[in-house]
Amino acid sequence: MRLHGSDRFVVVRALKRLTIRQILPEPLVPLNELALNLHWSWNANTRELFRSIDPELWERSRDPLQVLGETSRARFDELAANQGFVNWVSECHSNLINYLESNFWFQTQENSDVASITGVAYFSPEFGVTGALPQYSGGLGILAGDHLKSASDLGLPIIGLGLFYKSGYFRQSLSQDAWQVEHYPITNPDASPVTLLRDSNGDPITISIGMPENKVLSAQMWIAQVGRVPLVLLDTDIEVNTSQMREVTDRLYGGGSETRLQQEMLLGIGGIRALRAYCLATGQIPPNVFHTNEGHAGFLGLERIRELVQGAESLTFEEALEATRANTVFTTHTPVPAGIDRFPVDLINRYFGGDNAEQGIPVERVLDLGVESSGEFFNMAMMGFRLAGRANGVSQLHGAVSREMFSHLWPGFDPDDIPITSITNGVHAPTWVAPEIFQLVREEFGTSDPETMWNHMSEISAHGLWDVKRNLRQSLVEMSRHRLYESWIERGATPAELAWTENILDPDVLTIGFARRVPSYKRLTLMLRDEHRLHTLLTHPDRPIQMVIAGKAHPADDGGKALIQKLVKFSDQYDLRNRIVFLPNYDIEMATTLYPGCDIWLNNPIRPLEASGTSGMKAALNGALNLSIMDGWWDEWFDGKNGWAIPSADLLEDPELRDDREASALYGLIESEVAPTFYRRGEDGVPHDWMNMLRHTLTTLGPKVLATRMVKDYVDRLYAPAAIAGADLASNSYRNAAALADWKHRIRSEWEHIAIEHVEADINEDSLVLGGSIPLRAYINVGNLGTHDISVQAVFGHVDAFEQIINPNHSEMVPESNIGEGHWIYTGSLPLNVNGAFGYSVRVTPSHTSLVSTADLGLQVIPQHNSGTTEIFMR
Repeated sequence: MRLHGSDRFVVVRALKRLTIRQILPEPLVPLNELALNLHWSWNANTRELFRSIDPELWERSRDPLQVLGETSRARFDELAANQGFVNWVSECHSNLINYLESNFWFQTQENSDVASITGVAYFSPEFGVTGALPQYSGGLGILAGDHLKSASDLGLPIIGLGLFYKSGYFRQSLSQDAWQVEHYPITNPDASPVTLLRDSNGDPITISIGMPENKVLSAQMWIAQVGRVPLVLLDTDIEVNTSQMREVTDRLYGGGSETRLQQEMLLGIGGIRALRAYCLATGQIPPNVFHTNEGHAGFLGLERIRELVQGAESLTFEEALEATRANTVFTTHTPVPAGIDRFPVDLINRYFGGDNAEQGIPVERVLDLGVESSGEFFNMAMMGFRLAGRANGVSQLHGAVSREMFSHLWPGFDPDDIPITSITNGVHAPTWVAPEIFQLVREEFGTSDPETMWNHMSEISAHGLWDVKRNLRQSLVEMSRHRLYESWIERGATPAELAWTENILDPDVLTIGFARRVPSYKRLTLMLRDEHRLHTLLTHPDRPIQMVIAGKAHPADDGGKALIQKLVKFSDQYDLRNRIVFLPNYDIEMATTLYPGCDIWLNNPIRPLEASGTSGMKAALNGALNLSIMDGWWDEWFDGKNGWAIPSADLLEDPELRDDREASALYGLIESEVAPTFYRRGEDGVPHDWMNMLRHTLTTLGPKVLATRMVKDYVDRLYAPAAIAGADLASNSYRNAAALADWKHRIRSEWEHIAIEHVEADINEDSLVLGGSIPLRAYINVGNLGTHDISVQAVFGHVDAFEQIINPNHSEMVPESNIGEGHWIYTGSLPLNVNGAFGYSVRVTPSHTSLVSTADLGLQVIPQHNSGTTEIFMR
């Protein structure tokens, strides 16, 4: 409005932003349900339905609710009179209902252990389901979204638990000087594909958790329907909270340590309370498996312990701990200590002790779960492992790295004994594979089932696939031109000086993609190590390359922002800007065009600091070849024909020399192998060697990288065993949990008396041949324990120059005779299964049917070096 007597204007900010939805004509009412179920985000037919309402609006928003909210009534009346469109709406709606009600994989498992799962509660600080619900920052959230979608496709009863962030993560732009700038647009739940959980009177259902100084943090619950899966998102922006408490769910990974602690208490403790409220309100069967995706939600274990201590069960803390651990799964995602949330101990004392202490949950026991050896910090990953009976890393290599990284929690145990397994990540093909790929498969083979289509890929037409890839590259070029133009406008350029952006990139040039978060270990700028050499590759007269790059640095990471600035300034050069571009605001919508449009997906982290990585999986499913350091998932699935492995110099102590060597190897691979293979064409214009690699990649990697494979692995290896263990300890009114807690207490109190007094083997030099065996005896003092309380094992295998047993094998020994006063003779045999230097020893560990692993209690007894450990040489 104009002020009287002044040329100034004032802008009045709305107190609240509302979205007024259309009242749809009766034949189009099903559009509301189609828009609110996020199944549309991976159903091409439904997306095309909404696109047809207003193609321009759809391209701008990719959000069905926005399309419904901003389309005119006249347009809807026109569509309601179009019987073809009405039939299309009916078809999409019927397909959704059929999807929601059909039996899928999980429903066929009634005769297996899988049937023991009543449901899974899946906790994550972020969920990347669709750009229309921006509640994610990067790979962790995208993985969580793919996990829910794939669980829905498999019929697995799962409930997602997270937070609803008003300002989300951030929208990224660049300053004139190429410095990252963060913007925090408001996410309005009323305009989002979520509904508020209400009681039978229509009032919002809320939960609350205690805070220090007798304060209370309350939250309401928004429900996003992800196919068959409900995603419950907690929101503190409600009037009952103080202004400070309303900001707890303002930003993803925002604020200082105290805000982060409040967020994680809300996610874990509040998440369990929200889960109970949701199941009560909807009648859904409560889950019997609890999965925490990274350590942020670790406090869920404390809340479940509180329920059992303060509830009708009246368990002790230790008894409740055993019952809780049994059916809890913890997934660690980071091999980088800096990526783990740690809180000052005095902060934990304040939030879990004093006036905020819970009856039966002494703060000392809380601290025992996560305090680091220095005594200064509380480590959320350490608590995650101690509160979960089962744990995993997210690739085979990451599992090995995690076992070493957290070995201090199980001191003295060999790496293979550390109870951290691995389940390699996967991606949701219907979300990430370009529709053009599905259409090509459908045309050639009559099916495009994302689970089985990979069986046909070895026979797919090279011409057809090459043409599709060229079209996808063209789409990437067009998207890049548009986004780069918009980026330069935000950097202060005028339209008159940006005509050059209309000609950047070329759909016929080898295109390399690189997009991910920008911490230092992912090495965004390794490609710039030798700028002259990269310049030569980009401008090669016969075999040029072009690069499309994206990624966000954490708002507090100036080092990451400096890397982006360096890369952008390199790409701003007049003679290079048509061959290398940085696209700001990497998000789901950009990714769905970027992955399919690339020929090569580049990944060059410092090995082994990439836990898994899934962007390369998505690119592979779209007919791209990976060019990557042997890290994460690539370390286990590279086969020499599905891309290229960049030789790693991670053993070099000098990081500068390491980067030089690996960058040089990267340039060399592009010069000598990648570019020549791409540009080597047959008489028909098709690069047949390249296409053979693509078909091999699609055939061999396709089934492996699917998130449905990943979720089935979780079900078979972690969820079902956790459900069975949880039921066992809960039986007889939790008497089994109480018995296990008592047994562990007795074992710990008596363990110092266990001793291996003597070990002897009947060694005959003539029998030391591969395939033979050696009788073995061990004299064990079991103290006041029984032989059923312990396991005595022979440990054997190759030995090194320091007499360390390498990759040891184990065989069980049996108690043969009681020689009095707690002394027993155990006997067994040593299988001579390796040749060369061979060594053996004996160890004693606790043994109980409810233990998940040998190292569960972190206790073992091994002999002193000269009391029985022996090296022999076999022929």
